[in-house]
Amino acid sequence: MKCIIRISGQVGLRKIIVETLNRLRLQRKYACIVINPSKDQLGMIKKVENFVAFGEINKETFEKLIEKRGQLIDKKKKINAKECAEKIEKGKKYQELNLKPFFRLHPPRKGIDTKKHFPKGVLGNHKNKINELVERML
Repeated sequence: MKCIIRISGQVGLRKIIVETLNRLRLQRKYACIVINPSKDQLGMIKKVENFVAFGEINKETFEKLIEKRGQLIDKKKKINAKECAEKIEKGKKYQELNLKPFFRLHPPRKGIDTKKHFPKGVLGNHKNKINELVERML
C-alpha cells in the first residue's frame, strides 16, 4: 500500500499538475491518500513526485491514520479501524466502508526541513520512512 501526501500548495503550479493532483484526490495541502496503485496511478505519482511525499505505509500506521483522521460519510454509523484497514488492503473501496477516500493531516510537528527531495528534504519517494512523516502529521 502506498501513502501519498501533498506537500506543496496550488499557487504557481502548472494546470496539468493541478489536474493530476485532483485526480489523485489530493486537492489541498497536507491531504493524504492510501492506495494499492494501478499502472495508471503509478504514472500519475511519477508525474507529481516533485510536489508530494510518498512511500510504503505499514499496517500499524495505516490503522492509526484511519482511527484519528478518517472522516465518516454517514456520521451515525461507527467503524472499526483494524477491520477497515484489513478490508482496504484486500481491495474493498473506502465508500463501502463508510469512509471518505482521503485524509486531511496537520502540518508536521517540528516542521519541514526543506522542500527538496528526500534525503535532504520532504519531497519524493520516502520508501518506509513515510511512516515517520505520517506519525508527525497525525
